[in-house]
Amino acid sequence: MHPIEIYHRWIDELWNGTVDRDGLTDVASSLVTSDFVGHWPGREVRGPAELAAVIAETKAMFDEVTFTLDVQPFAGDDHVAARWVGAGVRDGETTRFTGNDILRLDGERFAEYWVGTVEQ
Repeated sequence: MHPIEIYHRWIDELWNGTVDRDGLTDVASSLVTSDFVGHWPGREVRGPAELAAVIAETKAMFDEVTFTLDVQPFAGDDHVAARWVGAGVRDGETTRFTGNDILRLDGERFAEYWVGTVEQ
């Protein structure tokens, strides 16, 4: 599978997919390596289960949340990068935030992730 297709699964199936914790863990396990490391500002996440937990936490902060691509992903060697916009509704109010993703591939799974996010 091409790295950009893997990234689309990352957004569509993981971030925009199920809110069920077990389902998130299953999807994460299919997309990241067992020794995956995610780098958030002030936080490191290790492995598919911790990644699923962070995504579940993010989704739980909102009544509904969606992520759309602002800049389509591009790939080079073993890295993929993209820019996205998130929109979350909480208590009837919409919050927008943007982020940049950089992911390192190991085969057809992501092994490392760096994200920067800013609320608009």
